[in-house]
Amino acid sequence: MALVSEILTKLTLSYGGEREPKCPTVVPVYDFNPEEDAAKIETAIKTKGVDEQTIIDILTKRSCSQRSEIAFEYEKRAKKDLVSALKGALSGSLEHLILGLMKSTAQYDASELKSSMKGLGTDEESLTEIVCSRNNEELKEIKKVYREMFKKELEKDVSGDTSGDVAKLLVALVQAKRDEPSNVVDYEKIDNDARALYDAGVKRKGTDVTTWISIFSERSVPHLQKVFERYKRYSPYDIKESIRKEVKGDLEKSFLTLVECLENKHLYFASRLSDAMKSKSVKEKVITRIIVSRCEVDLMKVRSEFKKNFGKSLYQTIFEHTKGDYQRALLNLCGGDD
Repeated sequence: MALVSEILTKLTLSYGGEREPKCPTVVPVYDFNPEEDAAKIETAIKTKGVDEQTIIDILTKRSCSQRSEIAFEYEKRAKKDLVSALKGALSGSLEHLILGLMKSTAQYDASELKSSMKGLGTDEESLTEIVCSRNNEELKEIKKVYREMFKKELEKDVSGDTSGDVAKLLVALVQAKRDEPSNVVDYEKIDNDARALYDAGVKRKGTDVTTWISIFSERSVPHLQKVFERYKRYSPYDIKESIRKEVKGDLEKSFLTLVECLENKHLYFASRLSDAMKSKSVKEKVITRIIVSRCEVDLMKVRSEFKKNFGKSLYQTIFEHTKGDYQRALLNLCGGDD
């Protein structure tokens, strides 16, 4: 009987042991000719008034490694660095977007993290969005690139720029100690974690935030999805309601963002994009960051969640809320209508 219960406790199901498949909207272009692209961009930059359309149509339709090759060829031709030339030729949101594309995804994330912690006050929303939504592999690469780019440790900067339990949560996530998904569903551990979250929060007076942080930051994503489901057996509130009741301010926002990313990361990005385009003042910074950072990763999945949940395609929404060259660049990166 003990053997049967052990087998049931660790029942093997295919439950996310494999790597996340990529679903990009920007892929390498066939028949790629970096010399030709570099020549066209050089002419576009030199044109009186700058030919933004040519720059957009080339750089938004090439993969990151192809853009690197174009930059190399451009420098050979023009005896000038392409990024500097683009900085001089473009401005505003379009400049930010195109310069973002000239970095690898990890370099872009690292520079967005750096700018969220620059100067007076921290842009906690951007910091939390990036740290909560990246997986172990992405975070390790971001940390490596951050060190190369800024000669500083990301962990130290996050800890120095935030405080209290928010700092503890974000640093724990940056450490990238999350278990990788396993093919074994450990029902006993799921039950223990669900009970531990309840005991550390709703059940007691005050919140044992340390226990919450360690479970939220160390368990695998599929495991936590099952823990949140199981949690409802113990608590009269679901995990999000419990967070709202137990903690406040930036810590509440950080935990809620994390839960949204753990439950459905692509829906989280879709919701962020929808919110950024809801009011008259469009949050171009948020739109640019999500589209640029996900277009070679999983933007196709974000598009699908957007259509499913907001009744209109991402393409259509961008078309209605943005304009000009910036709109053209975003629509190209979006990769089509649904």
